[in-house]
Amino acid sequence: MNFNFDLNIVPFSRRESFLAVSILPQAQGRQEGLYLRTVRGGDDKFGEAFHIDMRDNDGHSVAFQTIACPEKIRLVSESGLMAEICISDSHTFRIRTQGCSIRLTFRTAAYDYAYQAASRSWEVNSFTHECRFMLTALVGDIQMEVPWDKIKSTYVIADFLPDGESGICEFAIEEFRTVWEPREIWESFDDVVKQVKDEFEQWLDRTLTLPERWQASRALAAYITWSCLVPAEGCLTRPAMYMSKNWMTNIWSWDHCFNAMALVRNDPKLAWDQFMIFFDRQDESGLIPDFINDKYELWNCNKPPIHGWTLSWMMARTDYIKEAQLREVYGPLSKWTKWWFRYRDGDGDGIPQYNHGNDSGWDNSTAFNNGIPVESPDLAAFLILQAELLAEIAGLLGYAEEATEWRWLAEGTLEKMIHHFWKEDRFTACRSGTHEQSDGDSLLLFVPILLGKRLPEPVRTALLAGLRDEDRFLTRNGWATESVNSPYYLPDGYWRGPIWAPSTMLLLEGVVAAGDRELAELVAQRFCTMLDRSGMAENFDALTGQGLRDRAFTWTSSVFLILGHEYTNTTT
Repeated sequence: MNFNFDLNIVPFSRRESFLAVSILPQAQGRQEGLYLRTVRGGDDKFGEAFHIDMRDNDGHSVAFQTIACPEKIRLVSESGLMAEICISDSHTFRIRTQGCSIRLTFRTAAYDYAYQAASRSWEVNSFTHECRFMLTALVGDIQMEVPWDKIKSTYVIADFLPDGESGICEFAIEEFRTVWEPREIWESFDDVVKQVKDEFEQWLDRTLTLPERWQASRALAAYITWSCLVPAEGCLTRPAMYMSKNWMTNIWSWDHCFNAMALVRNDPKLAWDQFMIFFDRQDESGLIPDFINDKYELWNCNKPPIHGWTLSWMMARTDYIKEAQLREVYGPLSKWTKWWFRYRDGDGDGIPQYNHGNDSGWDNSTAFNNGIPVESPDLAAFLILQAELLAEIAGLLGYAEEATEWRWLAEGTLEKMIHHFWKEDRFTACRSGTHEQSDGDSLLLFVPILLGKRLPEPVRTALLAGLRDEDRFLTRNGWATESVNSPYYLPDGYWRGPIWAPSTMLLLEGVVAAGDRELAELVAQRFCTMLDRSGMAENFDALTGQGLRDRAFTWTSSVFLILGHEYTNTTT
């Protein structure tokens, strides 16, 4: 399927590469324009490396438009000058021009330098990006401007000039960390473009099916997920699907679950890698990091234990997860569950707590209005489901005594959760220790509906009524994360109003578990229709449906594919 996308919103990249191309806005020290980027390291906001400038035969800068599709970008001027960009392999940009030259400008920082490494190749050593780039002229010529100042090149300008006879210029930019090995043969530009096109089309063919009216958005979601994969390298023990290749260039320890779920039917090995990658980096205490990139992990906070629910969902949709996978996951998942009861129960009441909103994934939810730590019923619900699944796995593996212990933990936590959090007709959140109830009206407090028929009938009825209330959470686009009538509601309030993909999927699965598939299908329709209109943003204005923040997000893409397939598709 042929489609184009906006480089202001969706980066151009490819599977298992840290390279990307984007149009970036003006910022301090950076002009607006098209940039070759690297998303290594996670802490450089955009990772811009080279600014791209198209020039005519007289050396004058020429305005151009970009036309991006999964396999290449075309740069086209009004006068007909043209250039094309492809990421030919995981480490290489290829660029070809007709009738024009290309100027690349690299803004240097401390110790960055460039030098001539071969007759037609120059190395640019970027300490900022912790990598090097080799610039090689393949057709035409390269001219460099690299002034030196004591310990660094003050700037680097590379002009790639067309061949005098053909008017064609071709060059490559290879990213590497240690040593560069010259290539004896370069495949033709057209051949590498075709290879990338074929690779994406194979991915698209395996992507979950959706109704015909959403095929363009299905292709966009497939492209975002495919292009956001990075290779197993550094701290990444397996191929990983980043949240985005804009600036959210990490994997987080609940985001990865939704991406695994979207892959499990048609690419179960890659799905398993997404699910297990955080357990590869698990601390001896049982804690898993908040996020990981190729360079480092963050341990200052964590994310909720949705992994038992996720694994149960995946097991129901694939036969890939057999005894070997259950043995691989049982120990780490057990340690992760016990960590919450051992290290996050400050007042010893058997109800684990979030020490910060970030630990819940709902960073600034009104459940945390009155201070921290906070005991919240969603956390108890996740742990009940996780303990139940561990009981099931223990039974399958022949650990009968452990299976009994996990069942007791699940049953006991369920009883404590109802007693602790259910007040009159709703769940509440409270400060640990004082049990002072939180202000606000957060959708977070409806997440226990995931427990479905385990909840008493009056509790289920009240939760479903709240989720159907169109004067509270349910909008024409889906569920707002804070009641639209709450004094704390904000259109762009992060978890204080906007619609999010993960909360939508969790609650959809919950209302089905509670017996109301009609409501699930209604919300899935509204949510997927909004995404078809507004794209795959990090979150959305609940009333207008406008995409907010990072607008090329993988967990949004994955949830769109899952919900469109599971709840609106007649070919499931």
